[in-house]
Amino acid sequence: MIRFYLILALLGFLLPYGALIPWLVANGLDIGLLFEDAMANPISILAWLDVLVAAVALLGFIVVDGHRHKVRYRYFAVLGTLTVGVSLGLPLYLYFKEKQST
Repeated sequence: MIRFYLILALLGFLLPYGALIPWLVANGLDIGLLFEDAMANPISILAWLDVLVAAVALLGFIVVDGHRHKVRYRYFAVLGTLTVGVSLGLPLYLYFKEKQST
């Protein structure tokens, strides 16, 4: 499972940024346009709200479960969630937790 989580964490970083980087190259760091494009229609709003709720739940889980099980480096998973998203934070936390238990 350690390799599985590590591969997912890598994909969780590469895939979102693989979509973001071309947008940044085309549009620059236009935060207003970024939010406008991200909230372009009700389906994209649905997706963002879903991810937002999942991220808040994950952050709470990492903090509480990580403290309970003394998972080292858990705050890198918090940082990953805040800077990339759930796609990085969750597999990264599971990787740290699994690696510690072996």
